[in-house]
Amino acid sequence: MKLYHSPLTRSVRVIWLLEELGLAYELETVTFTPPTDGPFQQATPSGKIPTLDDDGIVLFESGAIVEWIVERHGGGRLTPAIGTPGRAALLQWIHFAESTGFIGMGCIAWHTRFRNDADKLPEAMADYASWVKGAMDVVEKTLDDGRPFLLGDTFSAADCMMGYTVSVAGWMGLLGQEHARVAAYAARLAERPAFQKALSI
Repeated sequence: MKLYHSPLTRSVRVIWLLEELGLAYELETVTFTPPTDGPFQQATPSGKIPTLDDDGIVLFESGAIVEWIVERHGGGRLTPAIGTPGRAALLQWIHFAESTGFIGMGCIAWHTRFRNDADKLPEAMADYASWVKGAMDVVEKTLDDGRPFLLGDTFSAADCMMGYTVSVAGWMGLLGQEHARVAAYAARLAERPAFQKALSI
C-alpha cells in the first residue's frame, strides 16, 4: 500500500490506523497546496489528500480508506464483525467524524486560513462554531457512561476517525468546558504511540 500524505491533514487518520494494525505501507509525503480559485488540487493520483494506492486500487476520502483497510487488511482487528450492532456503530462514527463532526471546522479554516475574510462574516463564523459544538455535544453524550472509547472498552477504527476530529477541535480552541469527557477522550488518544507517530510525520 502507498499512502499519499501531508502533515497534520486527514491522512493522519490513515497512518494512525495503519500503525495500530502494524501493516506495511509506503508513505509519499506531498506538500499541501493551498486552494486558489478552484477546488483543492494536490500532487496525488486523485488530486486529494489522503489518497491510498492499494495494489492499483486508488481511493480518496479518509473514511472510505479506513473502511477499506480494516475490511481488506485488518483481519478482524479494530472493527466489530459485519452484521453486528457494533459494526453499525463503527460505520456511524466513521461517517459522523467527517460529514458532521468536521464540517464546521472546515468552514472556519476555509475563511480564516484561505479566504482571510472571517472578520467580514461574524454571523457565519458563529454558525460554524455552533456546528462544532453540536457535534462535540453528541460525542460528550456518548461518553457519559464512562466508556473510554466510542464503541465501549475497546479501541477501534472509529477512534482513528473521530479522534482526529476531536483533536482538531481542541487545537482550534473549540472544545468548551461542557466537553470535559471529549477532552479527556482526546487526551487518552494522544497517549497512543501510533497516533503520536502519525502526527510526527
